[in-house]
Amino acid sequence: MNPQTREKLTKVSTATLCTALFKRGLRNQFIQNVHPLNPALPNMVGEAFTLRYMPAREDLNPITVFNDRSHPQRQAVEQCPEGAVLLMDSRKDARAASAGGILVSRLMKRGVAGVVTDGGFRDSPDIAKLGFPAYHQRPSAPTNLTLHQAIDINVPIGCGDVAVWPGDVVVGDAEGVIVIPADIADEVAAEATEMTVFEDFVQEKVLEGRSILGLYPPTEEQSRTEFAAWRQARGR
Repeated sequence: MNPQTREKLTKVSTATLCTALFKRGLRNQFIQNVHPLNPALPNMVGEAFTLRYMPAREDLNPITVFNDRSHPQRQAVEQCPEGAVLLMDSRKDARAASAGGILVSRLMKRGVAGVVTDGGFRDSPDIAKLGFPAYHQRPSAPTNLTLHQAIDINVPIGCGDVAVWPGDVVVGDAEGVIVIPADIADEVAAEATEMTVFEDFVQEKVLEGRSILGLYPPTEEQSRTEFAAWRQARGR
């Protein structure tokens, strides 16, 4: 990812990014029913590295599978690149954990940018204390083996009803997680940055008592003139 794009994406909201993507015809990029364990953290930004689960079959998914160093879950944790985000397709099923505190801690120590599952994490109170971006559906105590079988890494997946390809740009904030196709990440980040500046101006004016009519969107020349002056005064 372009370092300037990464920096811009740390300062914009998923809501603004949704609008920028909608303008480009992309309506379904916000991962559904996934929430941050620690909403006070800065934005999570990174390229997607994926892990896919399928329904577990008991004769193929005993606890001894973790003895195999090539197990996809273990390999995903050890291979996810520094600065990337590990996204897990857990079939939107939080009845068994996608991962727990130890694996998430390993991702953090390896320099991964964050972790997302459309299932659940076990040890969620411990993960919340790590200061590491982690997003899930809800707490989930049983091991993933009871329902999920890790089957593949770094392949296209579905996560919270969103199609995710390896290398897509992932942004998470206090509201949730959005996926940006890699080939438009630079232009979306630039537009969202501009949108954020204008929205900050509008929010300030609305809190002063201004009507949104003619201001948002700025259909009146006075609004556009005021915004230009506001932006110059703040060096934005």
